[in-house]
Amino acid sequence: MDMRPNFRIWPILVLLSILSLPLVLMYFYLVVDTVTDTTAGSLLPDRFTLEHWKFLFEKPETGRSSIWPVTANTFLFASSTSLIVVMISLTAGYALSRLNMPFRKFFLGGILTLHAFPTVTLIIAIFLMLQMSGLYNTLIGVILVKTALELPLGIWIMKGFYDTVPWEIEMAGITDGASRFTVWWKLVLPQVQPGIAALALFSFLEAWKEFILPQVLAPSGASQVLATYLQNTIMDDRKPDFNLFKSIGLFYALPVILIYVVFNRKLMNIYGGGTKG
Repeated sequence: MDMRPNFRIWPILVLLSILSLPLVLMYFYLVVDTVTDTTAGSLLPDRFTLEHWKFLFEKPETGRSSIWPVTANTFLFASSTSLIVVMISLTAGYALSRLNMPFRKFFLGGILTLHAFPTVTLIIAIFLMLQMSGLYNTLIGVILVKTALELPLGIWIMKGFYDTVPWEIEMAGITDGASRFTVWWKLVLPQVQPGIAALALFSFLEAWKEFILPQVLAPSGASQVLATYLQNTIMDDRKPDFNLFKSIGLFYALPVILIYVVFNRKLMNIYGGGTKG
């Protein structure tokens, strides 16, 4: 077997390793700082300590919420957003892929245009709408807003995955006497499982890292999520504890790291759908 082509990638691997080294060192020092104390002006830690992780076990200081209700809020926010986005995208994407609706291409273009608007440009209008509907400063209001902002991309992605499913599969089911719903549920959905999984993970991660919407639309402590909790930690009136800030940041990032390690292939599949009009 000719192994010479394999040696061609070594220069690329070496270059990528060199470029990635600063990031690796940065994350290494981040982890080290969460379990050590360092004297000001020194590069090396002085002693090992778990003091910076006390927020997981001890009662929080006056004026600061416990981390666990905030974590529960974050999981509820991310999970609900992901579930609603997937459910609506599954049906809307199928309709756009299979039904010959009037103004279909215009509607698809409008979906992408809606997704192109940055959240910050819509925040005032969204704020006023939530106030009028009585959903301001509630977690459900933030969930609905985040879902609406994520739906255009979710519908477009699922439409692309449905486009890759051959018509013959559905025609065979209909010929055998199955209803359109049965064909969709039992024959079509299994063909787009990678897209469903990838979209669910993608929308979950998008909601998990969201900061602007919870900060502006649900500023009370009862509706806090980890992103706003982390920001409030460093903006406290007291002297900032940067090691505590790093520990909370690492705690916040751990679920994302775990999800990426376990599901990284499915996350990459989100770009595998077709793009037919």
